[in-house]
Amino acid sequence: MSGTSSSKQSAFDRRAFLAGAAGSALVPLTARATAEEARAPVAQDAALPVGVTLRVNGKEKHLSIDARTTVLDALREHLKLTGSKKGCDHGQCGACTVLIGDRRVVSCLTLALAAEGQEITTIEGLATDERLHPMQQAFIDNDAFQCGYCTPGQIMSAVGCVKEGHANSEADIREYMSGNICRCAAYPNIVAAVKQAAPEIMKG
Repeated sequence: MSGTSSSKQSAFDRRAFLAGAAGSALVPLTARATAEEARAPVAQDAALPVGVTLRVNGKEKHLSIDARTTVLDALREHLKLTGSKKGCDHGQCGACTVLIGDRRVVSCLTLALAAEGQEITTIEGLATDERLHPMQQAFIDNDAFQCGYCTPGQIMSAVGCVKEGHANSEADIREYMSGNICRCAAYPNIVAAVKQAAPEIMKG
C-alpha cells in the first residue's frame, strides 16, 4: 500500500512540475508576442491620400495623392501639365517621356512617390522665357512634328539622347530613340532634328 501511495504521489508531482514549467515558459513567449504586435507597423489604407512634394520645371509642388499615382497622372491630372501624353500607358510608346534628373523615364511607369526630391522636367519646362529650347526649334525646322501626339515625348527623349552622348551618328540616334514609337514614319526628320540641335545642347 505504501508503495502504491508513493508511486501516485510521485506521478502527481511530475505532472505538476511539467505543468508549472510549461506555464512559466509561456509567459515570456506571450509577453514577447504582445510586444512585437505593439511594434509592428500598421498597414496603411492604400486608398488614403499621402502628401508628396514634387519639383517640376524648377518649382516645388505639394500634392495629396493616392500612393499608387504615377508621375504622368500627377502631372496631367493634379498639376494640369498636359504636354506629356498618355499613349499606351504600359511604358512601350514613349509618349509620356520626361526627364527626372538627367535621365529620361517613361512617366506612366514611375510612381510619383519615387520621384520626390528629384527634378522633373517636362515639355513645358524646356523653353526659357520667350526662347524655344534648341530641340524644339530643330523639330520645327525639320518638320519632325508628325501628328503631334507623340512629339512631346520624342523631344524629351531627344534631349536625353543628346545629353547621354548618343547623338554622334545617325545609327546611334535611331538606336537610342527607338523606345519612342510613332505611326507616322517620320523618323528621318526626327534624326535630322536631333543632329541639328545636338551641338547647341552640348555647348550648354
